[in-house]
Amino acid sequence: MNSVSRPADQLRDVQIELGYIPSNPASVLYKSGGTIVLCTASLEASVPPWMAGKGKGWVTAEYNMLPGSTSPRKSRDRGGKIDGRTTEIQRLIGRSLRAIIDLNLLGENSITVDCDVLQADGGTRTASITGGFIALAKAVETAVPGSRVGDGPIRDSVAAISAGLIDDVVRLDLDYQLDSAADVDMNVVMTGSGKFVEIQGTGEEATFDDAQLTELLRLARKGIAGLTTKQMDALA
Repeated sequence: MNSVSRPADQLRDVQIELGYIPSNPASVLYKSGGTIVLCTASLEASVPPWMAGKGKGWVTAEYNMLPGSTSPRKSRDRGGKIDGRTTEIQRLIGRSLRAIIDLNLLGENSITVDCDVLQADGGTRTASITGGFIALAKAVETAVPGSRVGDGPIRDSVAAISAGLIDDVVRLDLDYQLDSAADVDMNVVMTGSGKFVEIQGTGEEATFDDAQLTELLRLARKGIAGLTTKQMDALA
């Protein structure tokens, strides 16, 4: 189904494949329409030096778009240089994941969630958060055997979705075609229990009113509820 014919309140088709990399059970291939992200979580029995001795763990994230994920080709980040967009997105992913984990229950362990975009068709940051949470949950199962979402270090789930205003119509889950035409673009991060983690909303040579903001958030809440169900089904 293309973006034009897809109902305004409907998510793109989501596919989740756990254990995509056999050597890493905390690996997830997450597909949202034409956007494909490989999320892997790696556990280390140590913490950054500034956290040593505090008895708590750490969760961070890295984000990267592979050269073939877009056309034209995206150049690789080299020599430690990371562009501003990449830095902003990986900080967002890290904040989102730390919002739902009790670092005190993780022990002095670190988990790094890597989100590598294999194919980009809009919503790469929201797909990275949603898929990254699943990878994080699998890694925590290794760090704290027997733990589950809501029972252990992970207090809640977290997912993210985009919404936008296009020709005065509020639409959910923007692919590249819709995003490039949007007058207002919003990314919403929420927990499975319905609490906001972050809202990023901007007008592109446009403005939006209270009623439109309410509808954007309503659709985002609906979309995240659907994504939460898919996350829990995958983890089950």
